[in-house]
Amino acid sequence: MDLQQFLMCLSLCTVFALSKPTEKKDRVHHEPQLSDKVHDDAQSFDYDHDAFLGAEEAKTFDQLTPEESKERLGMIVDKIDADKDGFVTEGELKSWIKHAQKKYIYDNVENQWQEFDMNQDGLISWDEYRNVTYGTYLDDPDPDDGFNYKQMMVRDERRFKMADKDGDLIATKEEFTAFLHPEEYDYMKDIVVQETMEDIDKNADGFINLEEYIGDMYSHDGNADEPEWVKTEREQFVEFRDKNRDGKMDKEETKDWILPSDYDHAEAEARHLVYESDQNKDGKLTKEEIVDKYDLFVGSQATDFGEALVRHDEF
Repeated sequence: MDLQQFLMCLSLCTVFALSKPTEKKDRVHHEPQLSDKVHDDAQSFDYDHDAFLGAEEAKTFDQLTPEESKERLGMIVDKIDADKDGFVTEGELKSWIKHAQKKYIYDNVENQWQEFDMNQDGLISWDEYRNVTYGTYLDDPDPDDGFNYKQMMVRDERRFKMADKDGDLIATKEEFTAFLHPEEYDYMKDIVVQETMEDIDKNADGFINLEEYIGDMYSHDGNADEPEWVKTEREQFVEFRDKNRDGKMDKEETKDWILPSDYDHAEAEARHLVYESDQNKDGKLTKEEIVDKYDLFVGSQATDFGEALVRHDEF
Protein backbone atom coordinates (compact mmCIF):
# COMPACT_ATOMS: atom_id res chain seq x y z
CA MET A 1 0.00 0.00 0.00
CA ASP A 2 1.36 3.43 -0.91
CA LEU A 3 1.45 6.56 1.21
CA GLN A 4 -1.87 6.55 2.95
CA GLN A 5 -4.18 9.31 3.76
CA PHE A 6 -3.41 11.40 6.78
CA LEU A 7 -4.89 14.18 8.49
CA MET A 8 -7.65 13.40 8.19
CA CYS A 9 -7.05 15.31 8.20
CA LEU A 10 -6.21 17.74 9.20
CA SER A 11 -8.69 19.53 7.08
CA LEU A 12 -11.44 16.94 7.44
CA CYS A 13 -13.17 18.37 10.48
CA THR A 14 -11.78 21.86 10.76
CA VAL A 15 -14.40 24.51 11.35
CA PHE A 16 -13.98 27.32 8.86
CA ALA A 17 -12.44 30.44 10.26
CA LEU A 18 -14.33 33.70 10.23
CA SER A 19 -17.46 32.03 11.51
CA LYS A 20 -18.38 29.88 8.53
CA PRO A 21 -20.31 26.80 9.64
CA THR A 22 -18.89 23.35 9.19
CA GLU A 23 -19.70 21.83 5.83
CA LYS A 24 -19.39 18.44 4.29
CA LYS A 25 -15.70 17.84 3.75
CA ASP A 26 -13.94 15.77 1.16
CA ARG A 27 -13.14 12.38 2.58
CA VAL A 28 -9.38 12.71 2.61
CA HIS A 29 -9.23 9.29 4.25
CA HIS A 30 -9.79 7.71 0.85
CA GLU A 31 -6.93 5.43 0.15
CA PRO A 32 -4.42 5.65 -1.22
CA GLN A 33 -4.26 9.35 -2.01
CA LEU A 34 -3.24 12.18 0.28
CA SER A 35 -3.52 14.48 -2.69
CA ASP A 36 -5.39 14.71 -5.96
CA LYS A 37 -2.01 14.78 -7.69
CA VAL A 38 -0.59 11.64 -9.28
CA HIS A 39 2.01 10.09 -6.97
CA ASP A 40 4.78 9.73 -9.49
CA ASP A 41 8.12 11.07 -8.34
CA ALA A 42 9.39 10.83 -11.90
CA GLN A 43 6.94 13.60 -12.84
CA SER A 44 7.02 15.80 -9.74
CA PHE A 45 6.96 15.78 -5.95
CA ASP A 46 3.64 17.62 -5.79
CA TYR A 47 1.96 14.60 -4.21
CA ASP A 48 4.52 14.53 -1.38
CA HIS A 49 4.23 18.27 -0.82
CA ASP A 50 0.45 18.06 -0.59
CA ALA A 51 0.62 14.96 1.58
CA PHE A 52 2.87 16.61 4.11
CA LEU A 53 1.54 20.14 4.24
CA GLY A 54 -1.73 20.34 2.36
CA ALA A 55 -2.23 21.77 -1.08
CA GLU A 56 -2.60 25.39 0.00
CA GLU A 57 0.41 25.57 2.31
CA ALA A 58 2.53 23.63 -0.17
CA LYS A 59 2.19 26.62 -2.49
CA THR A 60 4.34 28.68 -0.12
CA PHE A 61 7.41 27.07 -1.64
CA ASP A 62 6.84 29.17 -4.74
CA GLN A 63 7.90 32.18 -2.67
CA LEU A 64 11.37 30.78 -2.00
CA THR A 65 14.35 30.44 -4.30
CA PRO A 66 16.17 27.09 -4.36
CA GLU A 67 19.08 28.72 -2.54
CA GLU A 68 16.80 29.98 0.25
CA SER A 69 15.11 26.63 0.50
CA LYS A 70 18.38 24.71 0.81
CA GLU A 71 19.80 27.10 3.41
CA ARG A 72 16.73 27.01 5.61
CA LEU A 73 16.24 23.28 5.14
CA GLY A 74 19.75 22.77 6.50
CA MET A 75 18.79 24.72 9.63
CA ILE A 76 15.77 22.51 10.17
CA VAL A 77 17.79 19.33 9.65
CA ASP A 78 19.81 20.35 12.72
CA LYS A 79 16.57 20.34 14.70
CA ILE A 80 15.41 16.99 13.34
CA ASP A 81 18.75 15.40 14.33
CA ALA A 82 17.73 15.03 17.98
CA ASP A 83 20.85 13.21 19.21
CA LYS A 84 23.18 15.54 17.27
CA ASP A 85 25.17 12.69 15.73
CA GLY A 86 25.08 14.21 12.26
CA PHE A 87 22.50 11.78 10.90
CA VAL A 88 18.72 11.78 10.59
CA THR A 89 17.16 8.37 11.18
CA GLU A 90 13.69 7.18 10.28
CA GLY A 91 12.77 7.43 13.95
CA GLU A 92 13.92 11.04 14.20
CA LEU A 93 12.13 11.95 10.99
CA LYS A 94 8.96 10.23 12.22
CA SER A 95 9.11 12.18 15.48
CA TRP A 96 9.58 15.44 13.59
CA ILE A 97 6.64 14.74 11.29
CA LYS A 98 4.43 14.03 14.31
CA HIS A 99 5.68 17.26 15.87
CA ALA A 100 4.79 19.19 12.73
CA GLN A 101 1.35 17.60 12.64
CA LYS A 102 0.67 18.56 16.26
CA LYS A 103 1.89 22.08 15.56
CA TYR A 104 -0.55 22.38 12.68
CA ILE A 105 -3.44 21.44 14.96
CA TYR A 106 -2.26 23.74 17.75
CA ASP A 107 -1.91 26.68 15.36
CA ASN A 108 -5.32 26.00 13.84
CA VAL A 109 -7.01 26.05 17.25
CA GLU A 110 -5.12 29.15 18.37
CA ASN A 111 -6.06 30.99 15.18
CA GLN A 112 -9.76 30.37 15.83
CA TRP A 113 -9.83 30.70 19.60
CA GLN A 114 -10.19 34.47 19.79
CA GLU A 115 -12.94 34.41 17.20
CA PHE A 116 -15.21 32.29 19.37
CA ASP A 117 -14.18 33.22 22.93
CA MET A 118 -16.35 36.31 22.87
CA ASN A 119 -16.18 37.16 26.58
CA GLN A 120 -12.44 36.42 26.76
CA ASP A 121 -12.78 34.09 29.76
CA GLY A 122 -10.50 31.41 28.35
CA LEU A 123 -13.41 29.11 27.54
CA ILE A 124 -15.81 28.69 24.63
CA SER A 125 -19.43 27.89 25.39
CA TRP A 126 -21.81 26.31 22.94
CA ASP A 127 -23.80 29.54 22.95
CA GLU A 128 -20.71 31.52 21.96
CA TYR A 129 -19.86 29.15 19.17
CA ARG A 130 -23.45 28.99 17.92
CA ASN A 131 -23.94 32.75 17.99
CA VAL A 132 -20.69 33.51 16.18
CA THR A 133 -21.09 30.74 13.63
CA TYR A 134 -24.82 30.68 12.96
CA GLY A 135 -26.34 33.88 14.31
CA THR A 136 -26.47 35.71 11.00
CA TYR A 137 -27.49 32.72 8.94
CA LEU A 138 -30.35 31.67 11.20
CA ASP A 139 -31.93 35.08 10.75
CA ASP A 140 -32.50 34.11 7.11
CA PRO A 141 -34.44 30.82 6.87
CA ASP A 142 -33.91 30.64 3.11
CA PRO A 143 -30.34 31.75 2.31
CA ASP A 144 -29.26 32.16 -1.29
CA ASP A 145 -26.35 29.74 -0.96
CA GLY A 146 -28.68 26.81 -0.36
CA PHE A 147 -27.03 25.50 2.78
CA ASN A 148 -29.25 24.02 5.47
CA TYR A 149 -27.69 25.90 8.36
CA LYS A 150 -30.14 24.59 10.93
CA GLN A 151 -29.19 21.04 10.05
CA MET A 152 -25.51 21.90 10.22
CA MET A 153 -26.02 23.55 13.60
CA VAL A 154 -27.67 20.41 14.97
CA ARG A 155 -24.72 18.40 13.72
CA ASP A 156 -22.21 20.80 15.25
CA GLU A 157 -24.05 20.79 18.56
CA ARG A 158 -23.91 17.01 18.68
CA ARG A 159 -20.18 17.07 18.05
CA PHE A 160 -19.64 19.87 20.57
CA LYS A 161 -21.46 17.87 23.24
CA MET A 162 -19.38 14.81 22.43
CA ALA A 163 -16.15 16.80 22.79
CA ASP A 164 -17.40 18.38 26.04
CA LYS A 165 -16.37 15.64 28.46
CA ASP A 166 -17.87 17.15 31.60
CA GLY A 167 -21.17 18.01 29.93
CA ASP A 168 -21.30 21.67 30.96
CA LEU A 169 -21.57 22.91 27.34
CA ILE A 170 -18.41 24.94 27.90
CA ALA A 171 -15.26 23.87 26.06
CA THR A 172 -11.77 24.11 27.44
CA LYS A 173 -8.92 24.50 24.96
CA GLU A 174 -8.49 20.72 24.89
CA GLU A 175 -12.20 20.08 24.40
CA PHE A 176 -12.39 22.69 21.65
CA THR A 177 -9.44 20.99 19.96
CA ALA A 178 -11.34 17.70 20.10
CA PHE A 179 -14.33 19.48 18.54
CA LEU A 180 -12.28 20.90 15.67
CA HIS A 181 -10.10 17.81 15.17
CA PRO A 182 -12.08 14.81 16.37
CA GLU A 183 -9.95 12.39 14.38
CA GLU A 184 -7.11 13.07 16.82
CA TYR A 185 -9.02 11.81 19.86
CA ASP A 186 -10.06 8.22 20.52
CA TYR A 187 -13.24 9.24 22.31
CA MET A 188 -14.32 11.30 19.28
CA LYS A 189 -13.79 8.70 16.56
CA ASP A 190 -17.34 7.40 16.69
CA ILE A 191 -18.63 10.86 15.76
CA VAL A 192 -16.23 10.98 12.80
CA VAL A 193 -17.65 7.66 11.59
CA GLN A 194 -21.23 8.78 12.22
CA GLU A 195 -20.79 12.03 10.28
CA THR A 196 -19.11 10.22 7.42
CA MET A 197 -21.89 7.68 7.17
CA GLU A 198 -24.55 10.39 7.26
CA ASP A 199 -22.83 12.17 4.39
CA ILE A 200 -22.57 9.07 2.18
CA ASP A 201 -25.67 7.08 3.17
CA LYS A 202 -28.13 8.68 0.78
CA ASN A 203 -31.00 6.30 1.43
CA ALA A 204 -30.58 6.67 5.19
CA ASP A 205 -30.71 2.96 5.91
CA GLY A 206 -27.71 3.09 8.25
CA PHE A 207 -25.32 1.44 5.80
CA ILE A 208 -23.10 2.43 2.85
CA ASN A 209 -23.73 0.37 -0.26
CA LEU A 210 -21.45 0.14 -3.27
CA GLU A 211 -23.16 2.84 -5.32
CA GLU A 212 -23.20 5.24 -2.36
CA TYR A 213 -19.52 4.53 -1.80
CA ILE A 214 -18.64 5.21 -5.42
CA GLY A 215 -21.05 8.13 -5.70
CA ASP A 216 -19.30 9.93 -2.86
CA MET A 217 -16.03 10.07 -4.77
CA TYR A 218 -17.08 10.00 -8.40
CA SER A 219 -19.82 11.83 -10.30
CA HIS A 220 -21.00 10.03 -13.41
CA ASP A 221 -20.73 12.10 -16.58
CA GLY A 222 -23.48 10.95 -18.87
CA ASN A 223 -22.43 7.97 -20.93
CA ALA A 224 -18.72 8.42 -20.27
CA ASP A 225 -16.85 5.29 -19.30
CA GLU A 226 -15.75 5.08 -15.70
CA PRO A 227 -12.06 5.82 -15.13
CA GLU A 228 -9.88 2.88 -14.24
CA TRP A 229 -9.47 4.10 -10.67
CA VAL A 230 -13.25 3.91 -10.16
CA LYS A 231 -13.23 0.28 -11.28
CA THR A 232 -10.43 -0.32 -8.80
CA GLU A 233 -12.47 1.29 -6.04
CA ARG A 234 -15.39 -1.01 -6.84
CA GLU A 235 -13.06 -3.97 -6.45
CA GLN A 236 -11.70 -2.51 -3.21
CA PHE A 237 -15.23 -2.25 -1.83
CA VAL A 238 -16.07 -5.86 -2.65
CA GLU A 239 -12.75 -7.36 -1.64
CA PHE A 240 -11.73 -5.28 1.38
CA ARG A 241 -14.32 -2.75 2.56
CA ASP A 242 -17.32 -5.06 2.80
CA LYS A 243 -15.72 -7.60 5.11
CA ASN A 244 -18.83 -9.71 5.76
CA ARG A 245 -19.80 -9.71 2.07
CA ASP A 246 -23.35 -8.50 2.65
CA GLY A 247 -23.12 -5.81 -0.04
CA LYS A 248 -22.82 -2.84 2.30
CA MET A 249 -20.58 -1.31 4.94
CA ASP A 250 -21.80 -1.07 8.51
CA LYS A 251 -20.39 1.22 11.20
CA GLU A 252 -17.39 -0.98 12.03
CA GLU A 253 -16.51 -1.56 8.40
CA THR A 254 -16.73 2.17 7.75
CA LYS A 255 -14.50 2.85 10.74
CA ASP A 256 -11.90 0.39 9.45
CA TRP A 257 -12.00 2.22 6.12
CA ILE A 258 -11.67 5.83 7.25
CA LEU A 259 -9.75 5.34 10.51
CA PRO A 260 -7.44 2.38 9.97
CA SER A 261 -5.78 1.41 13.23
CA ASP A 262 -2.95 -0.61 11.74
CA TYR A 263 -1.23 2.12 9.75
CA ASP A 264 1.18 4.76 11.00
CA HIS A 265 1.13 7.64 8.52
CA ALA A 266 4.17 9.42 9.95
CA GLU A 267 6.19 6.21 9.87
CA ALA A 268 5.25 5.59 6.24
CA GLU A 269 6.21 9.14 5.25
CA ALA A 270 9.52 8.90 7.11
CA ARG A 271 10.33 5.58 5.43
CA HIS A 272 9.51 7.05 2.03
CA LEU A 273 11.72 10.09 2.55
CA VAL A 274 14.66 8.03 3.75
CA TYR A 275 14.32 5.57 0.88
CA GLU A 276 14.25 8.36 -1.70
CA SER A 277 17.11 10.38 -0.18
CA ASP A 278 19.53 7.79 1.23
CA GLN A 279 22.21 7.86 -1.46
CA ASN A 280 24.64 5.42 0.20
CA LYS A 281 21.84 3.17 1.48
CA ASP A 282 23.04 3.09 5.07
CA GLY A 283 19.52 3.56 6.43
CA LYS A 284 20.03 7.13 7.64
CA LEU A 285 20.39 10.57 6.13
CA THR A 286 23.12 13.17 6.31
CA LYS A 287 22.34 16.85 5.99
CA GLU A 288 23.93 16.75 2.56
CA GLU A 289 21.67 13.92 1.41
CA ILE A 290 18.59 15.79 2.57
CA VAL A 291 19.62 19.10 1.04
CA ASP A 292 20.50 17.34 -2.21
CA LYS A 293 16.86 16.19 -2.33
CA TYR A 294 15.44 19.50 -1.11
CA ASP A 295 12.80 19.41 -3.82
CA LEU A 296 11.38 16.23 -2.24
CA PHE A 297 11.29 17.76 1.25
CA VAL A 298 10.09 21.21 0.29
CA GLY A 299 6.58 21.90 1.44
CA SER A 300 6.45 18.79 3.58
CA GLN A 301 5.36 18.54 7.19
CA ALA A 302 8.77 17.12 7.93
CA THR A 303 10.17 20.59 7.32
CA ASP A 304 6.90 22.50 7.52
CA PHE A 305 8.12 24.95 4.89
CA GLY A 306 5.03 27.06 5.16
CA GLU A 307 6.04 28.00 8.70
CA ALA A 308 9.45 26.65 9.62
CA LEU A 309 11.32 27.98 6.61
CA VAL A 310 9.92 31.43 7.09
CA ARG A 311 10.14 31.50 10.89
CA HIS A 312 12.87 28.92 11.52
CA ASP A 313 13.87 30.49 14.83
CA GLU A 314 10.67 29.19 16.41
CA PHE A 315 11.81 25.60 16.18
